[in-house]
Amino acid sequence: MPDLPPDTPSPIDTAKRELRARLRHRRDQFVAHINPRHRALMFGVAPSPLRALLAEHRIIGAYAAVGAEADILTMLAASLGAGQCLALPCFTARDTPMLFRSWSPGDALETGPYKVPQPRADAAPVTPDLLMMPLLGFDRALNRIGQGGGHYDRYCAAHPQAVRVGIAWDVQEIDLVPTEATDVPLNAILTQNEWISAA
Repeated sequence: MPDLPPDTPSPIDTAKRELRARLRHRRDQFVAHINPRHRALMFGVAPSPLRALLAEHRIIGAYAAVGAEADILTMLAASLGAGQCLALPCFTARDTPMLFRSWSPGDALETGPYKVPQPRADAAPVTPDLLMMPLLGFDRALNRIGQGGGHYDRYCAAHPQAVRVGIAWDVQEIDLVPTEATDVPLNAILTQNEWISAA
């Protein structure tokens, strides 16, 4: 098979791009038909396996939901105890690595370079030992497909000690996520109906 010309997407890149578009549409259509008040309750209470996992970690990396992403901040704020803190991802520019800064409910958020809410630049940088991350699709082998920027994969590769939990609506499950060597699998997945883990 001849080498692909420079900058030509590989077959797996093309497959992932098409899959992302389908999964984004499926998720958005699903969420569009949920009563807003009902939606706020669907990730309102942490299931017991997640509560146990949260109790084992001090710094919890989460995210501020955008669009049809599942919003978990209220659930996490109600689940954490003394000595624990939440952190959200931040970018200083579009080409800089993702980092996390501490955040508490009620703290102001600013719009980052990807137009995602993030803590202010004066919030303390921290390193989460548990990551709760959004995704576009997942499979039962705990593989995830994200938005395509690779930010979480690079962060997880640089912080392999962090426990990784994907957050999704159950309609985002697929039979098989196409993976590459740079893709980092999850330790567990939480949907509005199920806790999925290897254990």
